[in-house]
Amino acid sequence: MSRVVNGIRNVDPQLHELVWDAVGRTGYVPNRLARSLVTRRTGTVALVVSDSEAHDDDPFMGRFFADPYFGRVVGGLMSVLRTAGIQLALQIAGTEDQRTRLVGDLRHGQADGAIVLSLPGRDPLPRMLTDAGVPAVMIGRPADPVPINYVDLANDSGAALAADHLVATGRHTIVMIAGPPEVPASNDRTTGFRNAMARHGHGWVPVAAGNFTQESGEAAMRTLLAENPALDGVFVANDVMALGALLALREAGRDVPADVSLVGFDDSSAATSASPPLTTIRHPLEDMAAEAAKLLLARIEDPGMRVSAVIYEPTLVTRRSA
Repeated sequence: MSRVVNGIRNVDPQLHELVWDAVGRTGYVPNRLARSLVTRRTGTVALVVSDSEAHDDDPFMGRFFADPYFGRVVGGLMSVLRTAGIQLALQIAGTEDQRTRLVGDLRHGQADGAIVLSLPGRDPLPRMLTDAGVPAVMIGRPADPVPINYVDLANDSGAALAADHLVATGRHTIVMIAGPPEVPASNDRTTGFRNAMARHGHGWVPVAAGNFTQESGEAAMRTLLAENPALDGVFVANDVMALGALLALREAGRDVPADVSLVGFDDSSAATSASPPLTTIRHPLEDMAAEAAKLLLARIEDPGMRVSAVIYEPTLVTRRSA
């Protein structure tokens, strides 16, 4: 993103358009002055996207910035930071060298703190930040026990809402498209769904895993259809994968919701743009990101405050797919 905002030329035009559209919608402001500031406070916080590998290719960046998740997070952060006069600087750390350099920069005051979006299941960055004394807040709980502030959703409760709804609509052969099992939120959704289905008397729920992309949702749905041709209910662990599931069901001649009820997760723009619009579990990302920003500003003001967690409760949003 910084390559686009700072005017570097060798950027794919489509990515250029995507990023500036996100800038316009969210109020993202590039951090042009942080490196020259020598005062104790920079007036800048870092939004750190932590991954398990480097992504210097523009196609990956384009997919990432186009995902509804990113825009909703940035919008929520800016609703608080803009009012406080704080700028947001995006950093992507995908290698050990990048993480080490990032932590060093933050420890030496190039930003006042960090909001962390952690993509891999096992991520060393949260521990590195806390060990370095960098004020930091995660959106989503850390996979490993780390004394870091975080804001999360009760993902298991949301998945249970999906199970209850599918059973209540009279569905009998119910399956799930899960996210990557190593990701805490994904694992919680799978566990919550299976436990809730067990309470309804379903001792076995077929599950196929995707990676939160539309393509992976489509492939997982095809697998589940081949292995469970009588399926009549599907819970999908995010709305973007649910779009792919809808395509696979339509390709197989299965009508939603007449033949198959489908419930997504997130209540993102993907849910409202789907055909039919998705019944889904509301994931209040904007509110969660705003709370993360408030927690970070409080931590910056009082480094000795206790480590805090804020857990949001999901809700069921009923539309036409189930």
